[in-house]
Amino acid sequence: MENLNSVIRRIETIDYNMMKKAQARLDSLTKPQGSLGRLEELAKRIVGITWNLNPSLGNKVIVTMAGDHGVVEEGVSAYPQEVTAQMVYNFVRGGAGINVFARHIGAHVVIVDMGVAEDLRIKSEGLKIKKINYGTRNFTKGPAMTRDEAVRSIEAGIEVVEEIGKVDILGIGDMGIGNTTPSSAIIASFSGLNVRALTGRGTGIDDKIFRRKVEVIEKALSVNQPNPRDPIDVLAKVGGFEIGGLAGCVIGAAVLKIPIILDGFISTAGALIATELAPVTKEYIIASHSSKEVGHKIMLKRMGLSPLFDLELRLGEGTGAALGISLAEVSIKILMEMATFTGAGVSERKK
Repeated sequence: MENLNSVIRRIETIDYNMMKKAQARLDSLTKPQGSLGRLEELAKRIVGITWNLNPSLGNKVIVTMAGDHGVVEEGVSAYPQEVTAQMVYNFVRGGAGINVFARHIGAHVVIVDMGVAEDLRIKSEGLKIKKINYGTRNFTKGPAMTRDEAVRSIEAGIEVVEEIGKVDILGIGDMGIGNTTPSSAIIASFSGLNVRALTGRGTGIDDKIFRRKVEVIEKALSVNQPNPRDPIDVLAKVGGFEIGGLAGCVIGAAVLKIPIILDGFISTAGALIATELAPVTKEYIIASHSSKEVGHKIMLKRMGLSPLFDLELRLGEGTGAALGISLAEVSIKILMEMATFTGAGVSERKK
């Protein structure tokens, strides 16, 4: 495929003139102007992203990237590493939370092995193998991956979007035991903020494991010294293969003018890598929800994104993205199906 920088150069800014036309249509609908609040803003954004005043969101796909993390050996998670592969099997069989959410909104789920620590013994149309390595290295002892692996993980994410082909809207999610630890390390690297202030409890760890998690992240930053002005360096030193893949999905979607809906903390870590590499990708990203992970809010603020809702979700997998896609879909139905004052014979507001 193309060199990563060449792909990034293909990303265009969204169509703001088309957004003005969408605003005019929204203002002509049988409702007080602006009365549907952020749903109107959402519809207008999708028009701008797609360069289409009459967009369709019928073809909905959620990509769930999976990968393991060497830092799990430091005791930072409440679950053992083998759960990552076990959950991938659950995804493929249709029994996980994301499968339920996807069926509810009529979306197709694509699972991607970016770096699961074992070879998956299952074949399915919904499973893609893009394995960069069998999990990252323990980043308390050195970089999580090589720079080449970091670039390859991003390129693999771009490939996934290209291979999926025609899609109207793309949600992204994750699976990887221990991956809130590298996600916290990523935002700590870029922000320079105190690690404890942006580290959360992940899958529900107790106070002892939480203290250990903070110590591990602080050690990783000290050992590796990731360069905040070099997003590839940050990804390589303290990131994860699935996080790199998620960054690639954001870049790939932006190239193809596809609205991309984030899930929570880990998918936003991937988006953060993408936006640090290519700031224009921010225009294509819609944040579905605000996670209970404190670092997630800091990431969203850095990218200038405001989440659509806050249900205290922290499952991951793409579940929040599925709900975000549902809101995106209804916003476009408002734009396309709601009657105008003129068409319905309803008197407009007095001027």
